[in-house]
Amino acid sequence: MLPVLAGCGGSHSILDPAGPAARDVAWLWWGMLIGFGLVFVAVVALWLAAFRRRDAPDHRPDRSVSPDEERRLGLRWILGGGILLPGVSILVLLAFGVPAGQRLLPLPGGETPRVIEVTGHQWWWEVRYPDDRGEVVTANHLVMPAGEPVDFHVTGADVIHAFWVPRLGGKIDMIPGRINRIRLQADSPGVFGAQCAEYCGVQHAHMHLHVEAVPPEAFDDWLAARRDAEPESSDLDDEHAPARDTFTAHCASCHRVAGLGEGDVGPDLSDLGARATLGAGTLAMEEGAVAQWLTEHQRLKPGNRMPDHDHLDPQALEALGAWLETLRP
Repeated sequence: MLPVLAGCGGSHSILDPAGPAARDVAWLWWGMLIGFGLVFVAVVALWLAAFRRRDAPDHRPDRSVSPDEERRLGLRWILGGGILLPGVSILVLLAFGVPAGQRLLPLPGGETPRVIEVTGHQWWWEVRYPDDRGEVVTANHLVMPAGEPVDFHVTGADVIHAFWVPRLGGKIDMIPGRINRIRLQADSPGVFGAQCAEYCGVQHAHMHLHVEAVPPEAFDDWLAARRDAEPESSDLDDEHAPARDTFTAHCASCHRVAGLGEGDVGPDLSDLGARATLGAGTLAMEEGAVAQWLTEHQRLKPGNRMPDHDHLDPQALEALGAWLETLRP
């Protein structure tokens, strides 16, 4: 029983809602479960009663029922159990499901919520915060304000992905060349797990997104810190200067660090040290984790698009990893 109940909680559980949209989905799920349970019990009870009656010692076929009455009885079961019951069930489901789905849509009216753009890649997440004062970009780490609705504009960069934060609401497909929209809200600050919910290749299961809801003031401060961060410079004479040179020579064509290259093939690394994980949830961010990823990423996440670094000295990779871990807003 305990393994079954373990699915009722956790960062990816729809049964532990943390926002209005997620509560709608959870109540709909519970209603469907209860309705299914009642129908299941009724069908099993009728089935057992029929077998019990058939196997009774004194059971005799009722010859007094005419063929016309048998056909009428059969027609009642077909109409009641095959048409009326499913029809009423579907209407009740739509009566609750359609409004719940409509509340997930960014319909016009009222104050315009903030917008966060999310792009799914094989197999990582690109997160953009559009703003007139300057766009902020991060990867595999989504920060959102708590206590207010947020419109997420999602798309896919290569294949179809799906954006899904189970504790905040339903999922929505991320289709290349198309922008889909969903409105979610976190009731209070917290950390939530998100997952690609559409099979997108061999590392689909390892495409996690760390979602953090913070108070609106803290969110504004975080955006300002990321927007106003001092650019890194390879000319600085300190212990990380060789690592910055290595990045500029070998990594900047694919990755971006503020002030050092504008690569957009791989994730933006400007705040890498502040993220909770590496490789979209593959490794926990801790001392030495970046260097381990740089040397073992194809073993840790086979098929990812970052090339091997066998041509670089292990000490250079270790120094590069140590410097990347210092990058914070």
